[in-house]
Amino acid sequence: MKLLPSLLSADFYNLEKSLLPLQKENIQALHLDVMDGNFVPNISFGSGLIEKIRKHYDFEFDVHLMVENPDKHLDAFAKAGADILTVHYESSKHIHKTLQRIHFLGKKAGLALNPATPLESVDYLIEDIDLLLIMSVNPGFGGQKFIPQCLRKIELAKEKIQSGKKKILLEVDGGIKVDNVESIIAAGAEYIVSGSDIFGAEDINQRIQKYHRIFKKMDS
Repeated sequence: MKLLPSLLSADFYNLEKSLLPLQKENIQALHLDVMDGNFVPNISFGSGLIEKIRKHYDFEFDVHLMVENPDKHLDAFAKAGADILTVHYESSKHIHKTLQRIHFLGKKAGLALNPATPLESVDYLIEDIDLLLIMSVNPGFGGQKFIPQCLRKIELAKEKIQSGKKKILLEVDGGIKVDNVESIIAAGAEYIVSGSDIFGAEDINQRIQKYHRIFKKMDS
């Protein structure tokens, strides 16, 4: 299991102050939500910011492209330092081609599904992805509540992955907090994305430590 703090909820006025506790608590990966104001009703940041962060930190960069026509942006974010490029099933007319392009760029390919998108959508793509992201809120804003019906979707996604031969990471993003993360892990999630619950905590270090204690308990 791996905890991926979502940069969307960090303090952009003092980004270094937000990221230092992650280093101290041995966080290995960072979730970077890119929003274009079209695919989702919000705008976040672009490849320029990610490139600047990459110069100073060695986190695994999980870049989540919540954008229309993601193919136009893949090269820029790959160059900026992404390790994983995750695109939405709903955002590309030719998603198979998009996933192939990500692999051509030497990056891991992630596929995200919105809450209402059927899991069956990945049936003919499963061999082309390295990560499956189950959205447990409707994307676009941080701080939303976890949609309970998504637990069953996570369970079914785990079963689908296990029935295949390829190693695929199962990631969940949206409304994850220390008081519900156990059920999400029990359903099969391996990559846990949490934003406001971490960066909005009074003590970020203590909050991350609590997640790590839960992970250790669930892994025993």
